[in-house]
Amino acid sequence: MAAAMAGAVDLAAVKARSEAAARAQAAPPPSASAPAGAPGAAVVDVTEATFQAEVLDRSFQVPVVLDLWAEWCGPCKQLSPVLERLAAEGGGSWVLAKVDVDANPALAQGLRVQGIPAVKAVWQGQLVAEFSGAIPEEQARQFVDELVRATTGGVVPGAEPDAAGGEEDPRLDAAEAALERGDLAGAEAAYRAILDAEPDHPVAGLALRQVQLFRRADEAGPDALATADAAPDDVAAQTRAADFLLGTGNVEAAFDRLLDVVRRTSGEDRDRARTHLVELFAVVGDEDPRVGAARRQLMAALF
Repeated sequence: MAAAMAGAVDLAAVKARSEAAARAQAAPPPSASAPAGAPGAAVVDVTEATFQAEVLDRSFQVPVVLDLWAEWCGPCKQLSPVLERLAAEGGGSWVLAKVDVDANPALAQGLRVQGIPAVKAVWQGQLVAEFSGAIPEEQARQFVDELVRATTGGVVPGAEPDAAGGEEDPRLDAAEAALERGDLAGAEAAYRAILDAEPDHPVAGLALRQVQLFRRADEAGPDALATADAAPDDVAAQTRAADFLLGTGNVEAAFDRLLDVVRRTSGEDRDRARTHLVELFAVVGDEDPRVGAARRQLMAALF
């Protein structure tokens, strides 16, 4: 039990994260139809014994929001029903994990809870955002919406697509031939034709995003960086520069440029930069550790 708890509360442990990711791949996704409080539901009651499975492991499928509460806490009784309602509305796109701090003092200590209600978001085994105290429903909804958009984009996990079958799809031959010729426009058209007929195709969607990125990077050209540096408040210029950087392999520099825009802007400009950054995450892929690091920085910038 001691060893298991050490892994459960140490969210930065690399070994614990890799093992959790492997277990998450084999586990069924959360179910909006499961009874609240039951394992695998959109709202679960978590103890020290179930923290690993219901929080760390689950966070490799969907973001998990920890609601740390106690029976005697009045503000907790205001916030918890709001979070439960939002989780039910989420339909399995995120999980609310409720932790009674009086019944689970080791978890409260490991998570460094200083006051309740405390809310902490976990994604891929790491804390990415948090707030304390009861907040209005509008703010709670914004917190959850930003969390989901910055992590999964709202995709509800399900059965893994048959990627092998997709790779053998003869319709991909035309797109691949165009890529070999350097014809990015032709490749984009070929991938679009596949998606028009099969929107959930396991290969064409990602391939199209990658081709579109390369086209944007090519169109932006090397002058995109100088143009963006000369106009730091021009969000369109910053996104073009980020496209150029990513298209030329400078992944961290591309992410950093848009993270800087998110940190120093607000409103529509901030949302445009955030949306574009999340699109670049999808191009690179969540398995890349640079994406995980940038997602955590994005959540910190948003909250």
